Amino acid sequence: MFHVTKLVNDRMVQPTNSRVRKYREQQRKAGLKLVQIWVPDVDRRGFAAECRRQALLVRASSSERRVLRQLESIIDTGDWT
Repeated sequence: MFHVTKLVNDRMVQPTNSRVRKYREQQRKAGLKLVQIWVPDVDRRGFAAECRRQALLVRASSSERRVLRQLESIIDTGDWT
């Protein structure tokens, strides 16, 4: 893989991979773990229609209100701002 190192104010700037490695090491030392996940592409054709379809299914469900009440009773939003 080719990484470019450039001059900024007459100083060599670290290549991107070095900066990323350093940042990740700092995060790990801080007790954090990198997690990568795949998520739906909201710009994809048909995404909004699929969201609507699923929302209508939930709304038509006889257990929707019961499930929402149960979730609201157990959720802890004390630290939310």
